[in-house]
Amino acid sequence: MLDRSKLGREAVRVKGWLGAHKWLLLRRLSQLGILALFLVGPWFGLWIVKGNLAASMTLDVLPLTDPHVLLQSMLSGVTPQNSAIIGVVLVLVFYFLVGGRVYCSWVCPVNMITDLAAWLRRKLGIRATSQISRNTRYWMLGLTLVLPLVTGSIVWELVNPVSMTFRGIVFGVGAAWVILLGVFLFDLLVAKDGWCGHICPVGAFYGLVGKKSLLKVNAANRQACDDCNECFVICPEPHVIRPALKGAKRGTGPVILSSDCTNCGRCIDICGKHVFGYGGRHAAETRTETHEGMVNRGVRV
Repeated sequence: MLDRSKLGREAVRVKGWLGAHKWLLLRRLSQLGILALFLVGPWFGLWIVKGNLAASMTLDVLPLTDPHVLLQSMLSGVTPQNSAIIGVVLVLVFYFLVGGRVYCSWVCPVNMITDLAAWLRRKLGIRATSQISRNTRYWMLGLTLVLPLVTGSIVWELVNPVSMTFRGIVFGVGAAWVILLGVFLFDLLVAKDGWCGHICPVGAFYGLVGKKSLLKVNAANRQACDDCNECFVICPEPHVIRPALKGAKRGTGPVILSSDCTNCGRCIDICGKHVFGYGGRHAAETRTETHEGMVNRGVRV
């Protein structure tokens, strides 16, 4: 049975501390760096990026628009401007290439709060108590699209923790911190990875956007797996790992194809056997299947 108090020790021994936390550190640098770009304007008058994660303009040239927000806006009866449409196209192309739920792990500031709750759960040995279905987030996504039709307004953005985080940091809105505290306590005490993995409609939306994305995590070195199960413990969407790692179905390749995967790299960091890595959607699958085929035919590689 896995001793959770020793989680990650093998990776640190093999890779060193930095090597075993590389992708975590890069994610934090990305999340905090993006926040800083938005905040240097209102805080210091240096307007590199204007707006927020819903809609922004970088250096007065590059528009970026959240497609989920624009869709809600259109359903509420608003005609989008050309810059908003261009911004949506740019965002969709980006997330098609790198994976939609990269937004969740590399951009969203709320992820830092839910990661903290997950870490504390493991340290305190708190077990999951809720049986919330992961499909709940898709019902929530549907609700965010129905409400604009009914009310004529973008209701979700009034309570969206991401939007409220920005308002709280910039304007000191007290309600924002109450919502974020609620998300933290929900993940800590009620459901493991509850907000991002079960409830958040934004993650559900970007999962659909990146369903056929080109960049994927793969278990190309899965023959080295020693069944320590640390990747399953650390992964916020552990159900995505088994098909690629264990070949759950005959002929299943080593690429994690599920759109639920956030491309966070936690499985890469935690594995002392170097089982996981980033790669193309098809390249790693082809390479590893060829390797396994040669092994099955008795060819030394």
